[in-house]
Amino acid sequence: MFFSERRNTTRWVIISISFLIISLILWNTYTFFQIFKNEERIKMKLLANAQIALINADENTDLELPLQISSNNNSIPVILTMYDKILTTRNVPETVLQDEKKSMAFLNGLKNENEPIVFEYAPGKYQKLYYGNSSLLNKLKYYPIALLLIIFLFGALIYNFYRSTKMAIQNKLWAGMAKETAHQIGTPLSSLIGWVEILKTEEIDQSITSEIEKDVERLQTITDRFSKIGSVPVLEVHDIVTETLNSYEYLQSRFSKQVAFSHQVPKEPILVSINPILHSWTIENLVKNAIDAMKGKGTLELQIEQDAHHVKINVKDSGTGIQKKQYKTIFEPGYTTKKRGWGLGLSLTKRIVEEYHNGKIKVLHSELGKGTTFQIQLNKKVQ
Repeated sequence: MFFSERRNTTRWVIISISFLIISLILWNTYTFFQIFKNEERIKMKLLANAQIALINADENTDLELPLQISSNNNSIPVILTMYDKILTTRNVPETVLQDEKKSMAFLNGLKNENEPIVFEYAPGKYQKLYYGNSSLLNKLKYYPIALLLIIFLFGALIYNFYRSTKMAIQNKLWAGMAKETAHQIGTPLSSLIGWVEILKTEEIDQSITSEIEKDVERLQTITDRFSKIGSVPVLEVHDIVTETLNSYEYLQSRFSKQVAFSHQVPKEPILVSINPILHSWTIENLVKNAIDAMKGKGTLELQIEQDAHHVKINVKDSGTGIQKKQYKTIFEPGYTTKKRGWGLGLSLTKRIVEEYHNGKIKVLHSELGKGTTFQIQLNKKVQ
């Protein structure tokens, strides 16, 4: 508890310091931008004074300094006007000067960038010097935006790192809880196995003890499933038809007769590398999901077909159907349309099929009000 609180405090301290550093960088950039902008305005005022000196020059005026000031401006666009007519320009593209409309549009752009410098070159006579920002100032203007974008991406990276770390810790926790659950179930399960053996010696209907034994074996299978969470499962070559039918028929005997089970499968064996326990879990999840979609009443069909390289298992129900936009969403963890449930069944099924069995699972077809067909595709064992 203390360690967790200290870690959260450290995290907030780091975030606060980072925010402070970012604020200082942005403030310093803004300050530098304003200083540079003021420096350019001072240059333009000197240019205006040089223009006054050139206009009022006579044969005794030294023009070297005014001319030098005028010629030294190689980066700031300038337009000199009098009575709204353009007199001279500097650093303005030739394509703009050749078109009157473009020239006026360019002038309006300069008016929006900076206040013009108005100077009186003779009593009652004024000229206006319009100027824009230099290319360096324009680049500096977009620097804070680029900096904020980098900071945003960096923040997103940190968030993703913390989120991934948190999810990894949660996954380890759930895996540990699952293994502990399997361990805890093991003790009463061993006792039940002993009681089943005792019941077999008594004068009890063998069909009853047989069904009890099947349920105990099912509990053992569930325990094995939980014990394998978080571990890399061992794949073995099995007949996918037999393994699928065993799970399917067991579930058929445990559900209401209002669900009409049927199947169409090949008579010959199809060898596939699978983990039988996890494959059984996959079939169980799809069957239970289908029965939930039918609200416990309807038709359920299992189909197994093959081609040269793959075997395809279809589970078709007559339930409510799925909208096309939800075909991928339903496999996401936590997604569920039921009032009760954690939305882990199809997510777990997808993980077993794709990550453990190197296969694919998808919604093959669905129609609202008529039903849905899920399809599992697995690679056949090369003979």
